[in-house]
Amino acid sequence: MEKIEHTTITTNGINMHVASIGTGPVILFLHGFPELWYSWRHQLLSLSSHGYRCIAPDLRGYGDTDAPPSAASYTVFHIVGDLVGLIDHLGIDQVFLVGHDWGAIVAWNFCLFRPDRIKALVNMSVVWFPRNPTIHPVDGFRAVFGDDYYVCRFQEPGEAEKDFASIDTALLFKNLLSNNDPSPPCIAKETGLSGLLKTPETLPSWLSEENINYYANIFNKTGFTGGLNYYRAIKLSWELTGPWTGLQIKVPVKFIVGDLDLTYSIPGVKEYIHSGGFKKLVPNLQDAVVIEGAAHFINQERPEEVNAHIHEFIKKF
Repeated sequence: MEKIEHTTITTNGINMHVASIGTGPVILFLHGFPELWYSWRHQLLSLSSHGYRCIAPDLRGYGDTDAPPSAASYTVFHIVGDLVGLIDHLGIDQVFLVGHDWGAIVAWNFCLFRPDRIKALVNMSVVWFPRNPTIHPVDGFRAVFGDDYYVCRFQEPGEAEKDFASIDTALLFKNLLSNNDPSPPCIAKETGLSGLLKTPETLPSWLSEENINYYANIFNKTGFTGGLNYYRAIKLSWELTGPWTGLQIKVPVKFIVGDLDLTYSIPGVKEYIHSGGFKKLVPNLQDAVVIEGAAHFINQERPEEVNAHIHEFIKKF
């Protein structure tokens, strides 16, 4: 870990913290919520040893990267703009892109807006959901899961922050990272987040107190507003992406998900992945891997398998 270099670069009007290691073709890693560059620690070390330059920023709103106060500054255009600025700053023409969770959503949009900058994509957890021009995603989730669904609960500025602040941050990360319940996370107003907590008696073998404390220490300093603002910008992103309605993602893609991932259990997702719908919208989808017994934080839970899947795919290009 001490071989990983940490720098700050200026891009798209913000200062961005970047972790990097290795030399060779570039792999750009995009983390999810509520995470950091640190979520990719296993991939940075493994893939750099295979002759790749591995780069993992703290995305806008996270860790040591700037967090603009307005939720309107967190559309997919802002985040993709930050990343284009990052690779421009580093003098990189094209990258292999790897995303997970919100990082996967950003990665899909990066491939939609700027496919010229992407050699190939390995995305985890969140499939490409085509834009529905008749309903924005928050209302779509509300119609399926109700007002208590976490995406809906995160919309009101300040509310979720109070909820997060009421729980010890280390305890929160213990619960979040070790959770392998694929049912939809619904946050009842009466109980808040604490109603979802199922603290494990022992941590799973892949997760240590040191890992938990790394996240907790950073989020104790920054709070969660930056990450929550991604959810609050969903409607604005939906409005602004109107011109891209109906477009396919045309870069080469490998998709990886755990069969216990809550995203895999969203109604219709399994059928979409396995019955041709996904391939129709992502015509260069070359593989969709379902890892048995793995939950949401798959790149940390099953690093050896994930590293092998990434390497096996990108070495073809």
